[in-house]
Amino acid sequence: MGKLFGTDGIRGVANRYPMTAEMALTLGRAVAHFFQKPGHRPQIILGRDTRLSGDMLESALVAGICSQGAQAIRVGVLPTPGVAFLSRAWEADAGIVISASHNPFEDNGFKIFDHGGNKLTPEQEAAIEDLLFSQQEQALIASPEEVGRADRRDDAAPQYIAFLKRAFPPNVSLQDTRVVLDCAHGATVQVAPETFRQLGAQVGVIFNEPDGKNINRQCGSQHLERLAQTVVDQRAAVGFAFDGDGDRMLAVDERGTALTGDQMLAICAAFLKKEGRLQNNLVVRTVMSNIGLTSAFRGLGIDSVMTNVGDREVLQEMLARGAMLGGEDSGHLIFLEHHTTGDGIITALQLLAVMKKEGKPLSELAKIMQVFPQTLINVEVKRRADTAEVPEVVKIIREVEQKLGPEGRVLVRYSGTQNICRVMVEGPTAELTEAYCREVAAVVQERLA
Repeated sequence: MGKLFGTDGIRGVANRYPMTAEMALTLGRAVAHFFQKPGHRPQIILGRDTRLSGDMLESALVAGICSQGAQAIRVGVLPTPGVAFLSRAWEADAGIVISASHNPFEDNGFKIFDHGGNKLTPEQEAAIEDLLFSQQEQALIASPEEVGRADRRDDAAPQYIAFLKRAFPPNVSLQDTRVVLDCAHGATVQVAPETFRQLGAQVGVIFNEPDGKNINRQCGSQHLERLAQTVVDQRAAVGFAFDGDGDRMLAVDERGTALTGDQMLAICAAFLKKEGRLQNNLVVRTVMSNIGLTSAFRGLGIDSVMTNVGDREVLQEMLARGAMLGGEDSGHLIFLEHHTTGDGIITALQLLAVMKKEGKPLSELAKIMQVFPQTLINVEVKRRADTAEVPEVVKIIREVEQKLGPEGRVLVRYSGTQNICRVMVEGPTAELTEAYCREVAAVVQERLA
């Protein structure tokens, strides 16, 4: 069997291996067994987004968890960071989220958190995989008198909303502040609008009618066009677009201009430094961050370190170096002062707090960073050969980097969740960047597809 866990849990096409009811049942048993302690019945929280396949996979997980003698606590549709929060707040042994994040509705996935609201380590994931493939299924089945129960808790969303509100400065008012939220027909459809309303904002909401098949469809953090137009039409101060499971967010300013995750990171870092709250004067970012962020941090006198892609990689580096802020250009930001994982709603609240405290529109704050032109091409691949050992790929990368010099860079990496090789090029102009990116992508396509 191949490795199941990628950079962000297990993911695949629903009702196809590994996202089958059978695998979900076995995973439920394995997770329950992994968190088993002598004389203790594990409690495992289950949350999901709005995908059609969510009910099927949740039911199978519940069956697996209970068959191992653990207790399943269903909280229904809730953002991924909401399950992380509840795992810690309710002192559960683990939390499982059924979601494929920003992927189309046909996909689904499993993300697992421990009792502290942290994603599992690679070592923990490997141990669970060993249980899944051990062929000792009977050993993971409880006796009749030890079978677990499944409960449904309806207080999950209110508790999560109260937690989110505590992340917003109590001395800042959102009265007469109009915001527009794009909920991507996903997991934030209930909690995001209610959070902002309870904080006093005037809230406009789009893409908040999930039908199981429309999650992320031409909406959310990867499709900002409709949000931008709505912000302008409603004369809102800002627009926030979440992805399907609510752990990332991208913003649109009052003029309808989209910000990158790097720009949001720069804005928040500069403000925290100004307030003396940027611990160790350090921000953690990934190899996908824009060159402009490097320049912005240099001008601000802020230190930064790079990690591989993935919020788990960012978090590990933050913990190791004592940083309180980190994130990805995709809009996946982590504010350790407030949460153990990326949370799109918390990111929106922090950005809004900076706007209010500084008394500046988002368009003005965004000038803190110049975004260098960047082109990204996804190439579907059949094999994941080490690109450093494919001569043709090495050659074209070297040639393009020499042409760009210090004004650009090339990054070629595989997706952690799909059979895709991502080719990214940054450069001084959009025309050059796109041309060079196509050159590199063509060679990758020829040698790896």
